[in-house]
Amino acid sequence: MPSPSTAGAVSNRTPKRDYLSAGYTVRSWLLTTDHKRIAILYLLSITLFFVIGGLAATVVRLDLMTPQADLVETETFNKLFTAHGVIMVFFFLIPSIPAVLGNFIVPLMLGARDLAFPRLNLLSWYVYVLGGLFTVYALLAGGVDTGWTFYAPYSSTYSNTYVMATAVGIFITGFSSILTGLNFIVTIHKMRAPGLTWFRLPLFIWSIYATSIIMVLGTPVLAISLFLVGMERLLGIGIFDPRLGGDPILFQHLFWFYSHPAVYIMILPSMGVVSEIIPCFCRKRPFGYSFIGFSSFAIAVFSFLVWGHHLFVSGQSIYAGMVFSILSYLVAIPSAVKVFNWTASLHKGSISFETPMLYALGFVGLFTMGGLTGLFVAALAVDVHVHDTYFIVAHFHYIMVGGAVMGYLGGIHFWWPKMTGRLYPEGWARFSAILIFVGFNLTFFPQYILGYLGMPRRYHVYPEEFQVLNVMSSAGASILGLGYFFPLTYLIWSLMYGKIASPNPWRAAGLEWQTTSPPPTDNFAETPVVVDEAYDYQHIDGVSPAGGAT
Repeated sequence: MPSPSTAGAVSNRTPKRDYLSAGYTVRSWLLTTDHKRIAILYLLSITLFFVIGGLAATVVRLDLMTPQADLVETETFNKLFTAHGVIMVFFFLIPSIPAVLGNFIVPLMLGARDLAFPRLNLLSWYVYVLGGLFTVYALLAGGVDTGWTFYAPYSSTYSNTYVMATAVGIFITGFSSILTGLNFIVTIHKMRAPGLTWFRLPLFIWSIYATSIIMVLGTPVLAISLFLVGMERLLGIGIFDPRLGGDPILFQHLFWFYSHPAVYIMILPSMGVVSEIIPCFCRKRPFGYSFIGFSSFAIAVFSFLVWGHHLFVSGQSIYAGMVFSILSYLVAIPSAVKVFNWTASLHKGSISFETPMLYALGFVGLFTMGGLTGLFVAALAVDVHVHDTYFIVAHFHYIMVGGAVMGYLGGIHFWWPKMTGRLYPEGWARFSAILIFVGFNLTFFPQYILGYLGMPRRYHVYPEEFQVLNVMSSAGASILGLGYFFPLTYLIWSLMYGKIASPNPWRAAGLEWQTTSPPPTDNFAETPVVVDEAYDYQHIDGVSPAGGAT
């Protein structure tokens, strides 16, 4: 039934045909300016990169099952973990939710016909693909062995691999992020439906807005860093190489000034997804709506102030280290606010465990584990011990895979009926969500122990006493990989054989559920008008605040 926040928003007029049937030719897709079709193009692209990055990780985990270099040579191993990191970070995690779910859902949530700059939106996808082609070329031509962090002066002077082709690919793709962020900011400011004030906005919009600010302000710093690497590598200008009068620590400052905020580019949209799913499946307005919204902005601000905790062992001033340590603890506060508010939202809720809810609960658990271990590495004394060990690998993946990917999959399952007009098999989807949760913990929890015991990351030859934990991790990776394979199969199956979805199969609040599934090309038959607060599930379910029927 219509959300109270969109009363009168649905017209009796017959809407235009849906966006999927607006044209079937390749040309109609490649030249489209429809935000929904561009989201599908992004979905196909990032899925391909996810598969490539996942295959690289598979070979890495297979090689680590034995203490000696039995599967690949050291040089190949270095190229494999670099390929995994570069592809997963820059071509999957960063664009996944903003480019796919954000592109598709943001205009629908705002009651808009499209994003503010439709042609710019299409350009952002072409720029993303162009950058990806450069990087794939580098991988096929021989790969790059610098790690995804491109630390100088190795990347700028000494590496003999395809550093520049990879850097150019990432440099180009950064413009895609900037264009997408600008588009979202303008759209959210200027194209909200009548009555949709800031404090009636869905929390997903708050998170996308905060993410867009980081994209626009942070991405140019990465571009500058890679440009300077190229200047030193091609022209011999001394910027990072001490032999040429440069400073290698300068690169770390520049790189992490972007790359730590980039962590929140990856995780903030997932937080927004969870903030949509939990209220829907516990049938309650989220506890502390304004606190959840403002915490997104607090995270965006603090994310630019904590980069120095990556340099605790670099020789920086102990006083600088103490300041960055304190700031790193402060940035945990708004994240904790979200976790506590999600938990409070569940209290006395009418909880149902559909697939999106399983992913949302998995996100909360895994992100909390990653966040708590982040407090450990924010402490100078602990970080000195676990720096560049598998403890850091586990912490990063609990945030990025346990957090960002779980949120992405939760969002895909939540809005899949809206995107395609089809329902997926719920039983298989629940089984896959549970399998991913189990496989993830079996993969990465042993790595906490490995790191604490002192196994360095990026090594594939290690003492025999670490083999049991590495075998456990590799076994978990096989379960995790199977869990990721199932959604790929049953979601494709649902496109042909899934049941037809109603406009609002979850009985969810929000403007996006007040149009057809899939939506028409123009999204709405007429511009919706918002008259009430967001997430009023008591009204939707016909229950008064006192518990009686209305």
